[in-house]
Amino acid sequence: MAKLTVSDLELEGKKVLMRVDFNVPIKDGVIGDDNRIQAALPTINFVLDHGGKAILFSHLGRIKKEDDKKDLSMRPVAERLSNLLNKPVIFVPVTEGAQLEDAIAKMDNGSVLLFENTRFEDVVNGEYVKRESGNDPKLGEYWASLGDEFVNDAFGTAHRSHASNAGIAEAMHKSGKPVAAGFLMEKEIQFLGEAVNAPKRPFVAILGGAKVSDKIGVIDNLLDKADKIIIGGGMTYTFYAAKGIKIGNSLVEEDKIDVAKSILEKGGDKIVLPSDNVVATSFSNDADHKVVEGDIDDGWMALDIGPKSVEEFKAVLKDAKTVVWNGPMGVFEMSNFAKGTLEIGEYLGSLTDATTIVGGGDSTAAVKQLGVSDKLTHISTGGGASLEYLEGKTLPGIAAIDNK
Repeated sequence: MAKLTVSDLELEGKKVLMRVDFNVPIKDGVIGDDNRIQAALPTINFVLDHGGKAILFSHLGRIKKEDDKKDLSMRPVAERLSNLLNKPVIFVPVTEGAQLEDAIAKMDNGSVLLFENTRFEDVVNGEYVKRESGNDPKLGEYWASLGDEFVNDAFGTAHRSHASNAGIAEAMHKSGKPVAAGFLMEKEIQFLGEAVNAPKRPFVAILGGAKVSDKIGVIDNLLDKADKIIIGGGMTYTFYAAKGIKIGNSLVEEDKIDVAKSILEKGGDKIVLPSDNVVATSFSNDADHKVVEGDIDDGWMALDIGPKSVEEFKAVLKDAKTVVWNGPMGVFEMSNFAKGTLEIGEYLGSLTDATTIVGGGDSTAAVKQLGVSDKLTHISTGGGASLEYLEGKTLPGIAAIDNK
């Protein structure tokens, strides 16, 4: 079902509430990586170019006590946004009340306002009350009352039912006001949705990361949809254990071995596991390491896929028309065990005839480090949200957007 988007709205002179994902790393008031701010610019600029008044809000970090607030103000974000837009951004250091209402009332068409971190509402008078993250309906109603239209462009929080996404949307619906997707949200729905529901085939999923438990839902959902599922990373060795392959001191989830067995039985030759691994004597970049095929001896732990596996995975990917990659092939943060992840990322960048979608922090970091981001079809901005979407779950933030 196609969703209403910002380009369907009448924006001139309207107060446009915009939930963005500005949850960026900040240390001592300095933003480490502004990718998420940049990702929201097309939607913000569209609203401004069409004479709307952009009222922006986002969460930043986790607020569980009053003391957390001092390092998590949106003020540095407002300053960076102002630089990126090359125009003033009105910053309002509160989340409700007369100061915010007055500032909105004074806005000109084509102006931008950012109010304080929505999660400041989680702690009121020193008490942890979770008004935002617990989706307090009164808070959603209040924020909805501040605008004429609501645009949700925060895919990163679409799997959460918070006052600033699902709560506002519900209140907007009650008062007959439109709820639309921003361009970033639209892109996520388009690429992830098509990959899962109507992929061009062959469709190959590459799933990495440490734990089978994190990816069980995704594997289950994709077993019925993908032509091949390549498995790498720490969760490989729970599958090895399920197959009776010796894993030495490698990471294993003992309580998930039976789950891995049933996945292997159900998946058959759809599941592709590494045939060789880079093993080390300890979990350290400086540890002695070597490549082994098959069984891993005691005293050694697998920390990356081996060169033969890389070639075998490339052979599976060669003719793919849709590829979804989520999770690293090894301990990517250690240079000696990053090669598998980097080689897969580089190879994905060379697939010119495929829709290539990357999600998850380490996979995204790998393609950025390689400089192949622009050769991929789509890099998802939401880790947890993209995983839940791949699991086939209904995401509250998306469900709340009006259908066309």
